[in-house]
Amino acid sequence: MFAHRPVPDPVGPGQESVWDYPRPPRLEPTNQHVVVVLGGIVIIDTHSAFRVLETSHPPGYYLPIADIATGVLRPTAGSSFCEFKGDASYYDLVAGRTTAQQAAWGYSSPTSGFVELADCISLYPAQMDQVTVDGEIVRPQEGNFYGGWVTGAVVGPFKGGPGTRGW
Repeated sequence: MFAHRPVPDPVGPGQESVWDYPRPPRLEPTNQHVVVVLGGIVIIDTHSAFRVLETSHPPGYYLPIADIATGVLRPTAGSSFCEFKGDASYYDLVAGRTTAQQAAWGYSSPTSGFVELADCISLYPAQMDQVTVDGEIVRPQEGNFYGGWVTGAVVGPFKGGPGTRGW
């Protein structure tokens, strides 16, 4: 049984509603300043990310592999399939004495609508010490499947939590 579509939260100044995002999702470049810390070390610092915007989901951020500190990204077992982006491969992220297992994924041969992601990865904010977008600490999307990044710039409700499976 599928749940009904939820009522979108009110949108304030400077905010976006995830219920205005399209399906299929849209890819857009962003020059927002993204910083990722793992094991007490800044492992990613970029102004060249991409956002994937999909109905009911907080944005997924994809970060250029070229902006990841050397030695952090390690291929690992596991794969998944996205109907929009294609086949994903997974990575452990290693910094200092900290390993975040299967914390990142990427599409080395993405579908035609997402070719810009071929040299990028996304990651689960919950597995990092800290992730910020323009200085704001990112809150992870609920659930253990989706990798959306929640900031004050987006309002939901968001898919991923209990009772949202049918959205």
